[in-house]
Amino acid sequence: MKNYLILFILSMIAWHTKAQDTGQMRYLYGTEEIPGAKVKVESLEELDKPKLYVHKAEHDQKDLVFLVIPGGGYAGVAINHEGHDVAKRLNDLGYSAYVLLYRIPKEETMSNKKFGPLQDAQYAIAQIREENPEKQVVVIGFSAGGHLAGSLSNLFEHPQTPYLEKANLRPDYSVLCYPVLTMEEGVTHQGSKQNLIGPEFKAEDVELFSLEKQVDETNQPTFLMSAKDDKAVPIENSYRYQKALNSYNIPNTLFTYEEGGHGFGLINKTDSRDWFAVMMEWLQTVKK
Repeated sequence: MKNYLILFILSMIAWHTKAQDTGQMRYLYGTEEIPGAKVKVESLEELDKPKLYVHKAEHDQKDLVFLVIPGGGYAGVAINHEGHDVAKRLNDLGYSAYVLLYRIPKEETMSNKKFGPLQDAQYAIAQIREENPEKQVVVIGFSAGGHLAGSLSNLFEHPQTPYLEKANLRPDYSVLCYPVLTMEEGVTHQGSKQNLIGPEFKAEDVELFSLEKQVDETNQPTFLMSAKDDKAVPIENSYRYQKALNSYNIPNTLFTYEEGGHGFGLINKTDSRDWFAVMMEWLQTVKK
């Protein structure tokens, strides 16, 4: 009984510490109705209400601010190890970060599910710029969150609501981690493709959301990271995107692991190299 009590107390301490690490939560659209939603906010499930978790650095004097977009195959949001943990590490370096819990594409709650997540990401960056007018914005996305970060990085000239038309929706820097970047068969992550633009795949949707085909001279410097043995999201996604960036002479780099698979977040247990530290150093070399 004594050992059980000790374990219970330790688990509660761990839970409380973890809860403190989630930053300050706010609803992305406040108390307003969500544009393009089929269902009123009051009737939505909590997971269908997009949120922004604000992680302010204690002494924030940096010139960069970060938008972190976790993955989850457009079926969920891995908000801890690909979200809050990343924000905490940025905070430790003195940078403020915002973690986005975006809506999962659903026909029953959205007028056009393909653009629901992008709309949320665009609202997030608009708010971040409004609150940090002197800072440049770095978007970091993982897996399907990498696809959403890539969509934000490429489709910024496609504001999803009239409110967004006057906002600067273009990230200054893009960091895409083991990202889904193409919708082409044989290379894409089928689950992400199905959830975002399925079940019927229209040619124009495959084209638009195959982000290597959207790259042009307006793209931002980009850091890519992936493992060569990733079976879920083949590294070919990153190879194709890098090739497109190179064709427009966009500054970029691809950090690769021989092993590690998919979804490891900040720590690849098969390799002592720290992609995050390399990424932060790279940002300093390309920063304007």
